[in-house]
Amino acid sequence: MTEAPVAPDSDVVSALRALSNPIRLQLLRWLREPRRNFSMDGAIADPDEVGVCVSHIQAKVGLAQSTVSAYLAELQRAGLVHATRVGKWTHYKRDEQRIAQLVEVLGQTL
Repeated sequence: MTEAPVAPDSDVVSALRALSNPIRLQLLRWLREPRRNFSMDGAIADPDEVGVCVSHIQAKVGLAQSTVSAYLAELQRAGLVHATRVGKWTHYKRDEQRIAQLVEVLGQTL
């Protein structure tokens, strides 16, 4: 007997879609170790606590700020990063719990 197909978890599909773009995947890798991967010159918040300012991310990746913001918004919709406003700046930090859950689900599914 063959099993009936099971609809994939929409959260997993959303996360995999976000990770399918090489730039978004690289941003998530860099955010894993923010102090190592980003210049903290002029930082107004602790990158380990609050995250990295989008302007610092944009400077590293070398793309337009609007493009970087769109990439980060996709990662946020997938639940892979959190955004925090500090003044007029948005900072991004990985959601380690959500990433661990995704890895666990993938390990059980694939």
